[in-house]
Amino acid sequence: MGVTVAQIIKIMDRMAPPWLAEEWDNVGLQIGNPRLPVRRIWVALDPSQEVVKAACENNVDLLITHHPLIFRPLKSIDFDTAGGIIIQMAANHQLAIFSAHTNLDIVQDGVNDILAQRLEIQGLSILQPLHAGQRSKENISSLKGDENEHGIGRIGALAKAGSLKSLVSMVKNKLKLDFVKVAGNLEMKVERVAICSGSGSSLMHAFIASDAQVFISGDIRYHDARDAENANRGIIDIGHFPSEHLMVDALAQQLRKIIAGEGIRIKVEPFALETDPFIFL
Repeated sequence: MGVTVAQIIKIMDRMAPPWLAEEWDNVGLQIGNPRLPVRRIWVALDPSQEVVKAACENNVDLLITHHPLIFRPLKSIDFDTAGGIIIQMAANHQLAIFSAHTNLDIVQDGVNDILAQRLEIQGLSILQPLHAGQRSKENISSLKGDENEHGIGRIGALAKAGSLKSLVSMVKNKLKLDFVKVAGNLEMKVERVAICSGSGSSLMHAFIASDAQVFISGDIRYHDARDAENANRGIIDIGHFPSEHLMVDALAQQLRKIIAGEGIRIKVEPFALETDPFIFL
């Protein structure tokens, strides 16, 4: 029968162990039959109607996304709702949908490291370490390194120190952004930065306690920006979508390499047509 959904899931679980995910998260197989064969895989950020519809029309067997299709337990499935439409489309076309979310953020070489690499941040360490008390010691020991080498967010040095203003220009250029939100003195000297892909407000205390001058993330709240100002720090809010969408190409490449190394011949492709839901007018 060839390679199955379950076999690909095992590979993904090695790349981003599901036990690394936050307790509130819902990672893994969202919908589908693990026993069905896989000939074509797409990687995307969101399991949106647009993405799922395109996957069904292009005979994709497995859609791997960063954001989960289902966050909370479902009490009903109404095919007239946005979520119900997606589930119905996937079921009718036997499309399996799999999510690697906060586990892919936390793991080494995951989304945060991909963002750091794009911004050429060097000498990386964890912004908020994952301690054994939060996960079992047995699971943590199964990963590379010790427990303090795994966690959310990253901190490191810029390839070239400069002002906050020059850092903003570099970030916009590297991520191909027209706009970012900035807080702090534009002339402050920046040598070290903290980053967090996605929503970074929950790491503000870790950032303020660190030796980083600037925090690069998305979904930063107003009062977080004020806290940064009061601490003589800087914030660059690049947005949720730009901070994470770069994982699509990178994950597709990583998965393609691993699959090829195991002698599996199936297509693994990034879905390149997703766009940020926010536009600036």
